[in-house]
Amino acid sequence: MLPQHPPFLRWSACTDIGRVRTNNEDSFLGLLLDANEVSYLGKFGDAFDASKNYLFALSDGMGGAMAGEFASRIAVEKITRLLPKYLIHLAKDDSWSLPKTTHSVLEVLFSLFHDIHRELLLLSASYQECHGMGTTLTLCWVRAEQVYFAHIGDSRLYHLPTTGGIIQLSEDDTHVGWLLRQGMITEYQSKHHPRRNLLQKVLGADHQFVTPQVGSVIYHSGDRFLLCSDGVTDQLFNHQLLELLSESTLESPAAHLVHRAVDRSGNDNTTAIVLEFCEGSD
Repeated sequence: MLPQHPPFLRWSACTDIGRVRTNNEDSFLGLLLDANEVSYLGKFGDAFDASKNYLFALSDGMGGAMAGEFASRIAVEKITRLLPKYLIHLAKDDSWSLPKTTHSVLEVLFSLFHDIHRELLLLSASYQECHGMGTTLTLCWVRAEQVYFAHIGDSRLYHLPTTGGIIQLSEDDTHVGWLLRQGMITEYQSKHHPRRNLLQKVLGADHQFVTPQVGSVIYHSGDRFLLCSDGVTDQLFNHQLLELLSESTLESPAAHLVHRAVDRSGNDNTTAIVLEFCEGSD
């Protein structure tokens, strides 16, 4: 029997200001983590090394003037600066290693979100132009055979398993999202509800406490994951996301999805990150 090779990871990311907004309040991030350093990834690429980890994040800011753009940038920048301090230090060479259990990974993500929240509150209290600013944050940490995630707000994380279908892993932190999860409204009704954009939980925005959603899912060859801001899902239904990501195109999957979403709506900044776990080879 031939040995099985782990799938390699392919990613793509794209953002668009849309057709209405004058500035882009979305931010995204890709990082490569190993036992010694954190390094940035480009908008697209592919690689897989079982000794390394990959982290992707997307944030959608809110606030007056440029505060929303500032908040989303702070969120992704703080991930790079804060993450190493949570990782286990090795006694001999003072480098850091990666968490070894699911529980420890989720603890790291939980702490990371809380520290970013505190930083946003501090800036909001210190500068008038930052008062009330906040941001969503949706994050994936790819390691071993699992994708660990953390989330707050109404940006979304989807799992598209190789067996078919599309599963929303993140829960929208809105009353409309709660109504949809309870089966009290349909997906169509949720897109036209007058309160669909009113967030109940974000980082910052003068909220005293935050409780991010954290979890993990095992991935397999052929699986895909989508992180996206609400500009993507404004007028695209889940089944349309699946169809668009299944289409063959010269564009990257993320760019194809973003451009189609802007064509369909364009009322908001529009950002997507697509992760694909492709069949490994010799």
